Amino acid sequence: MRSLGFDVQVAADVTQAARLLAEVPADRRVALVDPRFVGHVHALRLGLTDPRFPAATVPGALTAQSEARPALVRALSTTATAVGAGVPTAVGTTATVTDRTVPGRLAVTMDAEGTPVQRPELGSLVAAVPVDEYSRATAHSDLAAVDDEAVRLRSAVKAHDGFFTTFFISPYSRYIARWCARRGLTPNQVTTASLLTALVAAGSAATGTRGGYIAAGLLLLLSFVLDCTDGQLARYSLQYSTMGAWLDATFDRAKEYAYYAGLALGAARGGDDVWALALGAMVLQACRHVIDFSFNEANHDAVANSSPTAALSDRLDSVGWTVWLRRMIVLPIGERWALIAVLTAVTTPRIVFYALLIGCGFAACYTTAGRLLRSLTRRAERTDRAARALADLTDSGPLAQIVAAWGPRIGGAWSAPVIALVGAGALIAAALQQPFGSKQMIFAAVFYAICSGMAVAHPLKGALDWLVPPIFRAAEYCTILVLAARSDVPGALPAAFGLVSAVAYHHYDTVYRIRGGTGAPPQWLVRTIGGHEGRTLVVAVLAAVFTRHSAFTVALTALAAAVALVVLVESIRFWVSSGAPAVHDEGEPA
Repeated sequence: MRSLGFDVQVAADVTQAARLLAEVPADRRVALVDPRFVGHVHALRLGLTDPRFPAATVPGALTAQSEARPALVRALSTTATAVGAGVPTAVGTTATVTDRTVPGRLAVTMDAEGTPVQRPELGSLVAAVPVDEYSRATAHSDLAAVDDEAVRLRSAVKAHDGFFTTFFISPYSRYIARWCARRGLTPNQVTTASLLTALVAAGSAATGTRGGYIAAGLLLLLSFVLDCTDGQLARYSLQYSTMGAWLDATFDRAKEYAYYAGLALGAARGGDDVWALALGAMVLQACRHVIDFSFNEANHDAVANSSPTAALSDRLDSVGWTVWLRRMIVLPIGERWALIAVLTAVTTPRIVFYALLIGCGFAACYTTAGRLLRSLTRRAERTDRAARALADLTDSGPLAQIVAAWGPRIGGAWSAPVIALVGAGALIAAALQQPFGSKQMIFAAVFYAICSGMAVAHPLKGALDWLVPPIFRAAEYCTILVLAARSDVPGALPAAFGLVSAVAYHHYDTVYRIRGGTGAPPQWLVRTIGGHEGRTLVVAVLAAVFTRHSAFTVALTALAAAVALVVLVESIRFWVSSGAPAVHDEGEPA
């Protein structure tokens, strides 16, 4: 217990335990452990030190953080007599009391009174309270048969990961994680080291030399090793935190997009302009992610969430080789970064981006087709929470909100994605076909804003309504890309890259807040940066006002800086001061 950070005191009975607990400052974690406990240290670590849960228990031990301390005190005061008499302590509960120790009975009482108590899966780890010599001997025998440290190392690695990560990174990165833990390094420090390594890799790529490209590829792989290590360190030492989850998620995007920019700069040094390809790769990757997020938010708590397509997927998962093949097809971050690193070292930035666009494009088609089939073949009732999450993911600004409140409403199960697709299609077609700077582009942006509002006028509970956020992302990002590419203004594409990066950060931040259970960013932030339809209209107006003029680049840069400043300040303020629960992001497939 002392090795886990607890001050140990011995209580003769429940009354004395309650008195000792009352003397502990209210903001500190406390634990009750039966003195007869026999088990692995890691079993206690899992049960008593995980910061994600207000209360947790393993056989013979119970812990409560500050928010669950009042519930523990109530349980102690109401169950002291019952514990002494050996009768059930939670009146009215249907739970079976398998752990009849004081901590076990208190856990049942807390559950019955409305305070959830986490019970971690221990697997082969031992946690028991023997009541006689035979059971004690058995417990000690089971204890000796299991290597506590080996289990801890195995559990540091995610159960479901990509092929490259599983077979080429995790076999040794887990030992790096243990090395870091033994030297007092934190996951956030390793995450920061991964970011700095990736930024150095981007700088190496920006040199435009073969030596720089080789160094960039090697450093990118090293950055990915550290990226895996930070999560394994968090699981190994149970150092989960809200800040850590945010840093891990946002730094992954920052590293990848900074590397794209480094490749584009390196190519420019050699006379090859690939900024459009770099921005296209970023747009495609961001749209892939929002498809993942939207589909999962729409369906993770749906009622009757089943379909023949899902059943087929489950059958395929029972065949080992298909699991790895399907994980590689979606080009997850491990496979993607390995591809980028190798191609950077041996080819050119243009080839790297061509490979990325082809690979990610195929992966996007594969995953989206499967999700469309699941959505069309399942009969599921979406919840209000899911509809709210999808509405937040749309990032609708003031114009769309006004149209949604006062504009025409079109009913129908597929009306929302169809209307969104019509508006997005008209917008992108105008950007591609109309002369750059044409007023028709402004009309198309206004039409898109109207369609955006009509699409979200009803709650997004339809089978395909999860398509609405990715349609809006594709419309905004692609419009910025096309207008910058067609402007023929020096520096317009790098400025557009910066603008899309800032907006994408805002959209990822929205996702991470929703997934952390803290809700979407405040409405004032969405209104301040205009919403997706407002920003699109502003870019269309800028293109019309500064037609073939260097001021277009300046305007895009200023807009990017303004959006980045507002969203970064609010995001940092939120995540630093947030009361969000400690989490660890296990990552998304792409």
